[in-house]
Amino acid sequence: MEPVVTSGNLFLLMPLLAFPNSAEMALSIRASALVFEDSKSKELLERIQCIAPSELNALIIGETGTGKELVARHIHELSPRRGGPFLAVNCCALSETLIESELFGHEKGAFTGATTAKQGWFEAASGGTIFLDEIGDLPLSMQVKLLRVLQEREVVRVGSHRAVPIDVRLIAATNIKLEEAIIAGRFREDLYYRLNVAALHLLPLRQRGGDILPLARHFLKVYGQRLGCPDTRISPAAKQTLLAHAWPGNIRELENVIHHALLVARDRAITPADLHLSQLPGPAKAADADADEEAFEKLGRMFQALCEQEHPDLYARVEQALLQAAYKHTGRNQLATARLLGLSRHVVRAKLIQRRLLASGETEAEKYPPASPPVAVIPPILAPEAIPRQKVYKEPVFSEAAQECWGF
Repeated sequence: MEPVVTSGNLFLLMPLLAFPNSAEMALSIRASALVFEDSKSKELLERIQCIAPSELNALIIGETGTGKELVARHIHELSPRRGGPFLAVNCCALSETLIESELFGHEKGAFTGATTAKQGWFEAASGGTIFLDEIGDLPLSMQVKLLRVLQEREVVRVGSHRAVPIDVRLIAATNIKLEEAIIAGRFREDLYYRLNVAALHLLPLRQRGGDILPLARHFLKVYGQRLGCPDTRISPAAKQTLLAHAWPGNIRELENVIHHALLVARDRAITPADLHLSQLPGPAKAADADADEEAFEKLGRMFQALCEQEHPDLYARVEQALLQAAYKHTGRNQLATARLLGLSRHVVRAKLIQRRLLASGETEAEKYPPASPPVAVIPPILAPEAIPRQKVYKEPVFSEAAQECWGF
């Protein structure tokens, strides 16, 4: 007998059919996703460990989704303030009319609707750390007041004239270039120097490929347990797809991709077809050097994917592919290929013969047809007015007496 699903028991099945989308759960999952497997991430971790024990203000710079709040929380947990509160405030989420009362508090009757006194975020974070995300979007009027708070270590509530001392460490974050905002007049230079005491630059996920698969395994484990499929794995082809993706949404995009893949995967294996990858283009590169670095990062991810598949003749296949590509790019010129690869011509020739890309008796002259005979260059016919005029010298005329005197 087939089970009958009615409107009454469909409600009971909803928790099994849909994953709960609560902010607390997402935060708890993402908060434990701090991965430092890539060599560049390990350098960042060393800098974090140097900055954390101090009381210095910190500025975290990185694209959206790179984990700026995770790093801020990690700094707090490594600092002497770990026993105090950690409060995260998104400056974009606060309206310009209420941002001052939210940050610094207000007294009763300070404005319409202020029925009671309320402490602000800075007072609430006293003894701990306050994290101001998207600091670059803070209005200029508030930047002046924030600068005073950092200098005086005290706040004045809206509707009050009494200063309240605070003991708080500030960590700010931004996804824009504050230097450009200063030039454009959108950010105060003095506030920038007050914040930029200890700067941390978070690289996008596409530039630290060594963290992609560890992060994917982390999200796979956490979401797999919550969805009741803890033994689901990522297939080798899916790993290669993950490593080759540009990840414009960074860690947040990777988390969503793994979550979605677990919901649609079959046979306990995630395949490339299960990966709902964004088609948005990555950020434009400012210079050729960035493009070169991006290309090598992508190449490194491809090599890592090949290593995951454990090919027995991996080195030989990679060398053949590189040699063949360089040989084709240079028009099958051995000397140019040698210069491109940084090898001697004799080594390149031997490898070409070994890989059967060149016959042992073949020479450079055999591959190229003889050059065409030189064509005579006929100068163009000049117009009469374009021909330079030559000076005409006339023979001097001497008198008969002069001729007789000089013997002409």
